[in-house]
Amino acid sequence: MPKINDIIVIEGRGNDSNVYVFEDIIVDTGTGQNMDYILKSIKEAGFSVDDLSLIVNTHNHYDHVGGNSYLDLEVAMHQNDARALEEGDQDVLLATMFGKTMEKMEVSRKLNEGDKIHDFEVLLTPGHTSGSICLYDGETLISGDTVFSGGGFGRVDLGGDMDDMRKSLERLSKLDIQYLLPGHGPAVDDGSRHVKLAREMSTGYY
Repeated sequence: MPKINDIIVIEGRGNDSNVYVFEDIIVDTGTGQNMDYILKSIKEAGFSVDDLSLIVNTHNHYDHVGGNSYLDLEVAMHQNDARALEEGDQDVLLATMFGKTMEKMEVSRKLNEGDKIHDFEVLLTPGHTSGSICLYDGETLISGDTVFSGGGFGRVDLGGDMDDMRKSLERLSKLDIQYLLPGHGPAVDDGSRHVKLAREMSTGYY
């Protein structure tokens, strides 16, 4: 199981998002349809689910939060995205798009810009959703669906906003990013290059 700076990298299967584990934190949980694989991967990396205490969701879409209910852990999410999960809004959560439904779920910790998750700072990076966040520790960026390797960035036609996305990519392009750990696709080094490419690509998108 690959690790980047002690972060376990579990690449998503099927429609699942990637899952990242460090210290007592699990970032995103996929759809919930491949939890056996995720739990096995955590164990193979020498971690125990019993050591985890908090789920941090980068945003509220089903492919990132569907597995939350399979883990008896508190949930943290930006307050802008928490409401849909707490109200069980199937359309906003995109559960209906995946042909699924989700139960309402309490978000016990509402995150804001500048909050800390151990060494990582919460960055509010709207665009894909209004409450999309990244986690940044000065070297590694866990980017959710804001930016992907290869210069890709998250869709904005599912409740997002392209102007917000451009501003978020512009902000991220000014950071010194060695490792980029996106919500989908491979984790990569030379992260700043990938983020700057995404920013450039976003300028021609309408």
